[in-house]
This record gives sequence, structure tokens and C-alpha cells, in this order.
Amino acid sequence: MGIFDFLTGEFIDVIHWVDDTRDTMVWRFEREGHEIKYGAKLTVREGQAAVFVHEGQLADVFTPGLYMLETNNMPVMTTLQHWDHAFQSPFKSEIYFVNTTRFSDLKWGTKNPIICRDPEFGPVRIRAYGTYAVRVTDPARFLTEIVGTDGEFTMDEISFQIRNIIVQEFSRVVAGSGIPVLDMAANTADLGKLIAAEISGTLAEYGLEMPELYIENISLPPAVEAALDKRTSMGLAGDLGKFTQYSAAEAMTAAAQHSGGSGMGAGLGMGMGMAMAQQMASQGPWGARPQPAAQAAAPPPPPPVEHVWHVAENGETKGPFSKASLGRMAAAGGITRDTYVWTAGQDGWKKAGEVMELAQLFTVMPPPPPGA
Repeated sequence: MGIFDFLTGEFIDVIHWVDDTRDTMVWRFEREGHEIKYGAKLTVREGQAAVFVHEGQLADVFTPGLYMLETNNMPVMTTLQHWDHAFQSPFKSEIYFVNTTRFSDLKWGTKNPIICRDPEFGPVRIRAYGTYAVRVTDPARFLTEIVGTDGEFTMDEISFQIRNIIVQEFSRVVAGSGIPVLDMAANTADLGKLIAAEISGTLAEYGLEMPELYIENISLPPAVEAALDKRTSMGLAGDLGKFTQYSAAEAMTAAAQHSGGSGMGAGLGMGMGMAMAQQMASQGPWGARPQPAAQAAAPPPPPPVEHVWHVAENGETKGPFSKASLGRMAAAGGITRDTYVWTAGQDGWKKAGEVMELAQLFTVMPPPPPGA
């Protein structure tokens, strides 16, 4: 073997990456002085991509497969660097392996409550949390926009930024959806898809995509949840009167049991329990019997309509006068039995003495003497 063949064999190199972690997104192949030997074998496995950076410039992106690092399969490299005719000298470049598999079961959640308007409860504050998955779709863009020269980039370094994007889009989508809080649990799948679609545009600028986003829970503040629990308990209790009686009987039974076995406590508990049982039994098997509605009192009759009267005197009509006024006039001699009067509903003018209602005004006066 010649010395030249020996040196050529020494230059042969194998470049690959076996990921033994679960959170590494980018790993830089380390070589002293970043010297990648000409003719080296580059192995890119499934779920990986290799980004070749030469003198600070992105040269090539290799998809899964086996590559020989030579000028004939790296046209971009050939353009970036003028190779010597020997093609045997190493070149100083960097190779970044990018994990293109899904990073799943990543957590997100709202730090502070989100205020939205509920059609039933009005303004409410809600919290939410869940999981999501993300993966690299454009290794070159992800390297230039996010990683830079970081030799080992993990998911933790970008998860905080992604969580902020999710919370922002979640707040906007939920606040504008108009879905009632009580119905959000039935729409979490649709909300998750909608939020993931809204986020896709922003993540695409980073070379990422979000295949899935899950909303595990949407909750209300503790005080509101306690009020809802009370409302639910009232619905389950049904008839509050029977529920109160049942609770009182249970409380008295418990008091008798915890009285230390004394005869007085036991007798008191039994007596009160029997009294309550008798009361419930007297009300029938279904609780209190409906009491008949109290008979409504008959309304008083309408007051009688008081007539007013017109008086004909010397060819003129005077009045109207009430019956009391006519009584005073009769006492003063202003009218007599022969005075013509009329009231509404009466058939023409009649003498006051012929009207039954007015005839009594003249009974206190003696009739005219005979022959008068």
C-alpha cells in the first residue's frame, strides 16, 4: 500500500447521528476544527434531515439516505468553493442533524384567566390546558430562524414561545366563538382543530407545523364552580320541602346515634323521629297533600248609579240636580209635586210626585188641602 493510499484511507469518515434523547431537535456533528473530509459518508436516518453549512452559508439539505460528500452530488458546495484538482483535502464545514419526527405530549395552559362573554352567565373568566404536538417541516428555515449556531437545540428552548402562541390564539378564538361555557366541553375537538389551523401560519414562518392540539379541560373560577354545584344540587333535590324534612330526620337520627348511648338522648331522638315520621305519614305517601285553594270572596256589588235630574220651570230647563239637592229644594218650596222633572232613561217629562224615586221627598209635607 502506497503512502498516498494510506493517507486517503485516513481521510475516510462516517457522519451520522443516533438520537438517544426525546427532546433534541437539532444536533451539530462535532469535529475538531469542523474539518469534514472529502469523500466522507453521510448517513441520514428516517425522521432526520441533515443541513450542510459551509463557511456560514447554508449549502445543502439532505433527506434520509446514504451520501458520499463529493462535488458530484453537492452542486451547491461546488459553487460555494473552488476545489483543487486533487479533491483530497478536507473542507471546513458544519453538519446539523434536524429531528423531523413529532414531539408529542407537550403541555400548554393559560397562566391567567381569559375573560369572555357567555350568553347565559354574562362575563366569565375561564382557564384551559391541554397538550399539543409539533414537528419540523422545513429544516433550513428552522435552522436559520430559530436555531442559529446552537450545537444542541432542545424542545424546551422553543416550547415557551409556542405555548404563548397557543394561548393567544385560544383566547381570541374562544372569546369570539360565542359558544356557551356549559357547551365548550362538547366542542373541544373542533376548538382544538380551529386553534391549530390559526397557529399554522405563524409556525410555518419558523419551519414548524402543529399536527394536533388537544384541549383537555376548560374550567371556571372556584367561586363560579361552587355556585354551579349549588344550582345542580337544587335541581337534584327536587321538592325542597320534602328534602328539608328528610334532612331534618337524618340529622335527628344522627344526633341520637352520637349521644353516647344515653337513654335521654336516645329517647329524644326516637321521639323527634317518630313525630317527624307521623307528620310525613299524615301528609300522604307523596309528601304534603296539595291544599285546596281558598275560596275567593265574592266581590262587592257595584254602587248604585245616582240619577241627576233636570227641572222645567217657566219654560226653561234648570239643573242637573242631585236627589239630595232636590230634597232641599222641596223643603224650601222650590219644587212641588207638580214640578216637571226629567232624568236620563226616563220617557219624557213627568211630575215629580209621579216619579217613585222623588215622591218620597214630598211625604214629609202634608198634601194640599181639598179645594186648594
